[in-house]
Amino acid sequence: MDAADEARRLSALYDEVLGGHRVPGAPRRLVAESWQRSLAAAVDPELDAPPVVVDNDVLEAVRANHPLQAVLPVLRQTLTTIADEASHIMIITDAQGMILWREGSAAVRRQADRIALSEGAVWSEDQIGTNGMGTSLAVGRPVQIHSAEHLVRRIHEWTCAAAPVHDPDTGKLLGAVDVSGPLRTVHPAMVALVTAAAQLAEGQLRVRMAASDEMLRARNMQHLVALGDSPGALLTPSGRVLAVQPLEWLPDRLIVPADTDRIDLGDGREGLIEQLDEGYLLRIPGTAIRRTRPSLRLQLLGAGQPLAVVGGREIALTLRRAEVLTLLLLHPSGLTAEQLMLQLYGDEGNPTTVRAEMHRLRNLLGGGVLDTKPYRIIADVTGDVTDVQKALRGGDLRTAVDLYTGPLLARSDAPAVRAERDELDATVRRSVLDSGDTELLWHFSQTATGAEDLEIFEVLNTGLPTHDPRRAAVAARLDRLVD
Repeated sequence: MDAADEARRLSALYDEVLGGHRVPGAPRRLVAESWQRSLAAAVDPELDAPPVVVDNDVLEAVRANHPLQAVLPVLRQTLTTIADEASHIMIITDAQGMILWREGSAAVRRQADRIALSEGAVWSEDQIGTNGMGTSLAVGRPVQIHSAEHLVRRIHEWTCAAAPVHDPDTGKLLGAVDVSGPLRTVHPAMVALVTAAAQLAEGQLRVRMAASDEMLRARNMQHLVALGDSPGALLTPSGRVLAVQPLEWLPDRLIVPADTDRIDLGDGREGLIEQLDEGYLLRIPGTAIRRTRPSLRLQLLGAGQPLAVVGGREIALTLRRAEVLTLLLLHPSGLTAEQLMLQLYGDEGNPTTVRAEMHRLRNLLGGGVLDTKPYRIIADVTGDVTDVQKALRGGDLRTAVDLYTGPLLARSDAPAVRAERDELDATVRRSVLDSGDTELLWHFSQTATGAEDLEIFEVLNTGLPTHDPRRAAVAARLDRLVD
């Protein structure tokens, strides 16, 4: 579609949606969800410019210590010439959406200055609404935002594509790479371009990490050797295991606590850590310190907030983290990053995004809950969804219906979660219908799944006794469902 025609269509849609009208079309789901987040953060669609612009001293301090400064030459080589020739600008932000570097067409830079699309300005979603950089940072994947897909009206003359960059060591979000320009310059290759640039930056960071690892080993191996026959390991400052003696199982990474010299080894043992000039020396006691595994309870059914309860500690889960834990709960033998990616995102996923999410999830839940290679739950785990499945397998239909409080992660669009949800819904429903038990049918009709099921209410209408006071409610629901 012509860029100008598409911009006019999006502008009309923008006015209708933000005006609260019912319209036949709708923004892309990515855009609609970003608008909701932005409006919830009180971003004004009539805003003139980002409300946060730091001074030069702060900007220079952030630049000097930012990991992406090391890969700035390769990003310039990859993007700046293309951006300049195509009337675009290249932008690099930090993880909070602050623009650290901006290069490219001089004419476009002058236009960008009018909306503070410039160094030192913060372009996160909660500051300036839906935009390439801020939305890419919010969702953790490459995006393109065109014309009136931006929440703030003044940015409608722009189009932008951005991709996040992650630390290959920790999986932590470092920032975003963005290409922006006037809307007439929109090109379908922009997303592929920024995605390739972000992957190239991560590759360069990975090479630098390998060189740093080798240097750390060379300078500190003497400390590990000095342990003699005693078991131990050499860790990076971020807790990655670089060397182990003697060869024995350890996870790829350990969570290094800040306030103690004891460290959880992830298998019921504890070790002792000693800080070196670079990284840590881990001493593994000859006699293992055995402890009971932590307990994990997952609440994933129904319309409420998904929850994880770790040893009595209740943790609210975002939808993505709940999806990850659902898949690990239902695959107790574990999944690789690539398998998780396919089950969460389909063919459009990125294993790096999965690894980053798993890193954050392990930190959130604490030690002894999740393991890597493959990713799996090593705590003593139970879940409401598996409780329902167990009751169904054992023929205890009444317990299954009592425990079934609603669909599995009803808001999830992850392919594997949708499949599990549909299978569980169909199994419970079919079992209830086949039972002929009107009490079970009534109970199931009160769930989110059963409440819209015409067949359930037809069977109830014929099965309930004529004097049963619930018949009126069933008849009313039938009338609504038939209409």
